[in-house]
Amino acid sequence: MGREKGKLIVFSAPSGSGKTTIVRYILSKFPELVFSVSATTRKKRDVEVDGKDYFFISEEEFKEKIKNNEFIEWEKFYDYYYGTLKSFVDGHLNKGNSVVLELDVKGALNIRKQYENSVLVFVRPPSLEILKERLKKRNTETEEDFKKRIERASMELEYEKYFDYVIVNDELEKAKSKAVEIIKKIINQE
Repeated sequence: MGREKGKLIVFSAPSGSGKTTIVRYILSKFPELVFSVSATTRKKRDVEVDGKDYFFISEEEFKEKIKNNEFIEWEKFYDYYYGTLKSFVDGHLNKGNSVVLELDVKGALNIRKQYENSVLVFVRPPSLEILKERLKKRNTETEEDFKKRIERASMELEYEKYFDYVIVNDELEKAKSKAVEIIKKIINQE
């Protein structure tokens, strides 16, 4: 018999909901999972590593990849492009590896259209007010970018109902435990 295809697991959340922290925790607990590194045209933050957090590429290179249909999904927001490389994801799935993606809501829903068996996990903040506080503390963007993120978060929260699982990140340790339960359920499914 042929090798079983891997699972495609997509985590999505408004910026500042704790999605990245939860995904990093999941990856530390399940080393067999492969993290799909997205490409972006935004500037690298000091704490980020090229090729690990994102593939940081020029807008020109990104547009060339769009033209060549090299992305499963891509989107432009906050004046930057973000996308998931088809070759990376399909290569791992075909080897039987389960792949974890960390995407915005629209990207997650686009993945579902192309990969019917993908599993979508939504991480939400306890409230929009708490989300605002978290983003302020993070202090990684301009006031204008902050306003854009809050507007976008309001819109993204409307899409929660389209996801297979929802994790409310009110207490990080509880949210991490819930994520572990979900992953166990997903990767043990036949």
